[in-house]
Amino acid sequence: MTFGGTNTPAAQTLPWVLMAYAAATLLHFAHNAQYLAQYPNLPASWSAPEVYFAWCCITALGVVGYAAYLREHRSFGLTFLTLYAALGFAGLLHYTRASIAHHSAMMNATIWTEAAAATVLLVNVLALRRTAGSMPSNKG
Repeated sequence: MTFGGTNTPAAQTLPWVLMAYAAATLLHFAHNAQYLAQYPNLPASWSAPEVYFAWCCITALGVVGYAAYLREHRSFGLTFLTLYAALGFAGLLHYTRASIAHHSAMMNATIWTEAAAATVLLVNVLALRRTAGSMPSNKG
């Protein structure tokens, strides 16, 4: 099966890696929303709906990037996908508010799952970037 007009391993794995990353971010954000008061030193003014809204905004970057990539606007799509993946490391900012020891096991698991999935997506997208310039259908 090929995606986006290419049959490279990175292109073939992109939809799966993208879905895994989206699931990991949803897990982390849902846990944040559900246990917002227990996360150490987060602003008391944040609400669960705001956390879910933030997830929707971030995920929109990935959707736009992937749609552009599939429509053969490679550079534009890969730029958005790079930004989407990079935002997966923002969860590590929890540790600027409190140490790992001050987070529950599940908090740490969702934070690190998101970061690991972001790493895999970013490596995949960078591999696609490397080959995007040599693709004949690269429109943007």
